[in-house]
Amino acid sequence: MRELRTSVASTVIILICIGIVMIYSSTSIYALQIQKDSTYYLFRHLLFLSMGFVGMLAAMAVDYRQLQRYAKPLLILGVMLLVLVLVPGIGRESNGARRWFHIGTFNFQPSEFVKIVMLVYMADFLARKKKKIADFKEGFVPAMMVIGAVSLLILKQPDLGNAATIAVISLMLLFVAGARVRHLGAIICLALPVLYFLIARVPYRLARIMAFLDPWEDSQGIGFQLTQSQIALGSGGLLGVGLGQSKQKLFYLPAAHTDFILSIIGEELGLLGTLTVALLFGFFIWQGARIIKRTMDPFGYFLAVGVVMLIGLQAVVNVGVSIGALPTKGLPLPFISYGGSALIFNMIAVGLLLNVSRTQDL
Repeated sequence: MRELRTSVASTVIILICIGIVMIYSSTSIYALQIQKDSTYYLFRHLLFLSMGFVGMLAAMAVDYRQLQRYAKPLLILGVMLLVLVLVPGIGRESNGARRWFHIGTFNFQPSEFVKIVMLVYMADFLARKKKKIADFKEGFVPAMMVIGAVSLLILKQPDLGNAATIAVISLMLLFVAGARVRHLGAIICLALPVLYFLIARVPYRLARIMAFLDPWEDSQGIGFQLTQSQIALGSGGLLGVGLGQSKQKLFYLPAAHTDFILSIIGEELGLLGTLTVALLFGFFIWQGARIIKRTMDPFGYFLAVGVVMLIGLQAVVNVGVSIGALPTKGLPLPFISYGGSALIFNMIAVGLLLNVSRTQDL
């Protein structure tokens, strides 16, 4: 599967290069105004990328099958970090959320680490249980207890986006492993009222839904971010206004270098640029699916499925939010958005996928 590894790695590198260019383009003026250094965010992003490459190489260096014996200890470590981040004085609070550990000049988000931990744990669990997955008591309930506990801890931060991402990917893995559809359907039906409560009883989440339904009704208020995103995408036309020529990045579009970087790509590089990014993610998913199809080891199979789902789901959600097809949610565009914990652990996830592919050739 060497050609598959080469194509996956090449696709990720192209996405990373696009990200580097667009991060400098979208932050240079903002960084000069705020930090007095136009390259501030670029250099920090390059540092995060360096850490990500180290993590990716480390994930490729060992036999991924050795991770199976550490699945439970990793899960315990992940849960401990999720508990500690909620403790005042240990976890860093920002805008009412307590999601980060402050380490020097950097912030570490444990929920991003837990995404990878859950992939490893679920792959181990599904590989061990095999035919018992369809059994409600022995296969389904234990998995749901872990998924529920992890999701609840992340919701306490509060971080509905990452909690939902972990829950959705875990349920999809259970479906792929052969869990009964009626069991999954029952859980989804039970989760819908909870989801409604989490949205309707939290003002800023409800406001996001209302803005999603009609952002132009309050284009200077709650709908500001979505309308500015749509203006950016619409302004780009087919070929864009030119690299570095975006007007929306000039303090109009919030989070232009993180959650809404695709909008700046659309403005500067046009429909051609956004379609190129979308096709690159589509190609990554396709090549990842080919690796999955050729993986014989159950643990490696479920781990590869989880990685492809993780990257694919985050990309779909980010694109959907940028174009106004989904409510606003703070999930970055993998490999392109400004770096941090998400970038580093997404690269580690790719390293695991490449590791699975390489091991099948041995």
